Amino acid sequence: MSTDAWANIPRVDPGDHAHLAERVAAALRSTISGGAVLPGTKLPEVRLTAQLGVSRHTLRSAFQQLAGEGLVERQPNRGVFVHSPTAEDVREIYRVRRIVETGALRAAEFSSESIARLQEIVDEAKRARADVDVSGMGQANQQFHRLIIAQAHSATLDTLMSQILARMRLVFHTRRNQPDFHSGYVDSNAQLAELIGQGRRQEAENFLIEYLSRAESELLEHMGKPAERVTRR
Repeated sequence: MSTDAWANIPRVDPGDHAHLAERVAAALRSTISGGAVLPGTKLPEVRLTAQLGVSRHTLRSAFQQLAGEGLVERQPNRGVFVHSPTAEDVREIYRVRRIVETGALRAAEFSSESIARLQEIVDEAKRARADVDVSGMGQANQQFHRLIIAQAHSATLDTLMSQILARMRLVFHTRRNQPDFHSGYVDSNAQLAELIGQGRRQEAENFLIEYLSRAESELLEHMGKPAERVTRR
């Protein structure tokens, strides 16, 4: 992991000043969700204001937005740091994912192009697994789930999923010493893509619920915590 992760953040287009803090937050969120920084990393305020080309007030407004999303936390007299996920963070993320992703899957209309793209992502993930490319597998996994949400054609859901996936990237960092843990997600995504492609929507929804619950349990087990019981209706 690069110790100079913030070096790749480009200057933010000042554009409409009223939404400048949101654009700064988006740039920082993208860096975090891209896996470039580890939980616990300090966000260098002076350097970021210079590099992004914004004021401290704007940067702090962006920090406040990211703190509300659970991505950063302010520590008194120390500064702002990338959030270190807890077991309760994992439980909350998967509560939301079960509702949002299964709801999107139920309501979405998958075109032949979107189904083909799901398979392309699965193929990319399999190549990354063969190359032991952990970052590639992680990126493919995020693209896969983002694409499912995108088929609901809701800007609100797209934004929410971006926030969820950024928090997921922090959770995945808790298993960075187990580089093969993404391998199982590759196979699960392949099976889910097959069910969607065959139009077996109810089976796909049931599989997704089980998939997410299994992933949650594995992450919590790694953290030494139990998963909450999910009641199916």
